[in-house]
Amino acid sequence: MADYEHLRIKEWALEDRPREKLIHKGLSSLSDAELLAVLIGSGNAKESAVDLAKKILKDCNNNLNELGKKGISDLKRAYLGIGDAKAISIVAALELGRRRKLQENFRRPKISSSHDVFNIMQPILGDLPHEEFWVLLLNRSNKVITKFKISQGGVSGTVIDVRIILKPAIENLASSIVLCHNHPSGNIYPSEADEKITDKVSEAADIMDIKVLDHLIVTDENYFSFADEGKI
Repeated sequence: MADYEHLRIKEWALEDRPREKLIHKGLSSLSDAELLAVLIGSGNAKESAVDLAKKILKDCNNNLNELGKKGISDLKRAYLGIGDAKAISIVAALELGRRRKLQENFRRPKISSSHDVFNIMQPILGDLPHEEFWVLLLNRSNKVITKFKISQGGVSGTVIDVRIILKPAIENLASSIVLCHNHPSGNIYPSEADEKITDKVSEAADIMDIKVLDHLIVTDENYFSFADEGKI
C-alpha cells in the first residue's frame, strides 16, 4: 500500500479505499480499523476515517470486546469528528455482532460442560459495565429450555431472590439449572456472597428435585466454574 499518511481517503488509490476494497476484495480483506472506518464514513479535519478508527481501536487495546463496552457518550466525548450518528453506527454494529454470536451459540443448546455455558453467556455478559445474574433452565437431556435474567445491579453486585429463580424453573418443569453472573472488574474468583447464594439456591432447589449443575462467573475472556472447582 502506498504512503497515505497525509492524504484524504478520497485521494487514495481506488483499490486501497476501504469501501472500494470491500466491494472488490471482500470483507475478509479489510482490517478491523478499515471496517470501523466504513462505519464512521469520514474523519475530521486532521485525520482520515481510517486514522480515526485506528486511534479508537488503539485506545481499546485493539480489542473489539473493549470497544463494545463504550457507549455513545463515551465515543462522542473522546474523539473529534464522532457525533451522534457515527457513535450510534458503531454501537449498533457491535450489538448486532453480539446478537449474531448469541444466535449461533443457540444452535447447539445442549450443555455438556462449563465451556458450553460460557459460549452461550459470554456474548450477553462479557462486556457489560454492571453485574447481571442469569439462569439457564435445562431438561433431562441437559438441553436449554430457556434462559432469563434474574436481576441487574451495579458495578460490584446484584440482589438475588431464590424464589424468583425457582418459580420459572418449576413452571417450565426444568430438571436442572445453571446459575451465571458476570464480574465487570475482570476478577473471575467468587466472593463470599457468591458462594453463599450458590449454597442457598442449591439447598432450595433440592427440595423441588431440581439440580443446580453449576454456577459460572463470566468475564470478557474467561470464567470460573463452581462445578469444575468442586464447589458445588
